[in-house]
Amino acid sequence: MATILPSPPKIGMVSLGCPKNLVDSERILTKLRSDGYAMSPDYAGADVVLVNTCGFLDSAKEESLEAIGEAIAENGRVIVTGCMGKEAEMIRAKFPGILAVTGAHQYEEVVGAVHDAAPMPPSAFLNLVPDSGLKLTPRHYSYLKISEGCNHRCSFCIIPSLRGDLVSRRPDAILREAEKLIEAGTKELLVISQDTSAYGVDIRHQPRMWHGEEVRAHMTDLSRELGKLGAWVRLHYVYPYPHVDQVIPLMADGLILPYLDIPFQHASRNVLKLMRRPANEAKVLERIKNWRTIAPDIAIRSTFVVGFPGETEDDFRYLMDWLEEARLDRVGAFRFEPVEGAAANDLPNHVPEEVKEERYARLMELTARISAEKLQARIGRTLDVIIDAVDEEGGATGRSKADAPEIDGEVFLRDAGHLKQGDIVPVAIEDADEHDLYGVPI
Repeated sequence: MATILPSPPKIGMVSLGCPKNLVDSERILTKLRSDGYAMSPDYAGADVVLVNTCGFLDSAKEESLEAIGEAIAENGRVIVTGCMGKEAEMIRAKFPGILAVTGAHQYEEVVGAVHDAAPMPPSAFLNLVPDSGLKLTPRHYSYLKISEGCNHRCSFCIIPSLRGDLVSRRPDAILREAEKLIEAGTKELLVISQDTSAYGVDIRHQPRMWHGEEVRAHMTDLSRELGKLGAWVRLHYVYPYPHVDQVIPLMADGLILPYLDIPFQHASRNVLKLMRRPANEAKVLERIKNWRTIAPDIAIRSTFVVGFPGETEDDFRYLMDWLEEARLDRVGAFRFEPVEGAAANDLPNHVPEEVKEERYARLMELTARISAEKLQARIGRTLDVIIDAVDEEGGATGRSKADAPEIDGEVFLRDAGHLKQGDIVPVAIEDADEHDLYGVPI
């Protein structure tokens, strides 16, 4: 019996202006075609018409408005994008029936507007790429990138020269992606960027409508809305700006995981100054204490660089004392290595390799002891664990809320053959070592 395929929605396109606009139109159509949409050569056959506008000159704006008016008259279902997206209020006032208005280069928003206006029918023959995209991680957890680039100029880092300054995504686009990931089976969202705390600074925290409410492009607002979607939400690459304090109550309320990945890098004021990073280590210790008062189960992970040019033995001992007081849950360390193009390469007083190795060993020994002491305190408790793998012998491996995949510890379970990947189950913790926990599902 022949399979009858559903008809995909058809998209019409009017592209105005310069060759750059034409390339933008090609990118939009390429993405829509890869999503399964068909193209329409005329207004009559289109389910939605895209008008890519030009606003360089007054005459170009007039031509764009005429094209929008013609598309409204001939079809009625119109999405406007391109340079005139900056004048969205004027366009909506002139054409109240417009479905959506987006700005230049906002490919993600245009495609999202098309998906909303003309959803693809569910079909394995049409939807060659799932809504959640193609993933390289297991189905039950997904990385959610909220921005690109970085405004910091740390002396050891070349990310800004590779990826440029901070460019934040719109909050509604991020939330739409998160929603699709969860619908596809994601149980844990790992929020990533170069600087999660700076999210939205470049777009002045401009709000966008999401499910009938305004959501600012701000870490706190985004975290709160992500937490409402029902998955675990884990924040990575969080610089300790003052407003980070505002997300701790969200952890206490159970909206996001009590977990912060903060790249402190060092504690000595001298080394932090050489790294071109903020030197407020004492205030950070006080804030960590306050965070633990509000959310007692908060897990803090960080990374540190040892042997940075100019690091003295006193600097290193200060770092060790700071770590003893901070008692971070998870710590990674790196021996300083010159990176081509990094300003730190030109600093004086490079630390000999054997000294780097000795300091690295001392730091890892200290942090392993602290980790073991903190994990010992969890014996006898019941913790929620997300299952990453189940073996044929009835065991399973998972992670607690304090453990990110690949970089933190694990929870090893016995009598767990009935579980499956992605399950979130209560586990009675029976034992611990320096980095991992052992228990049985309840």
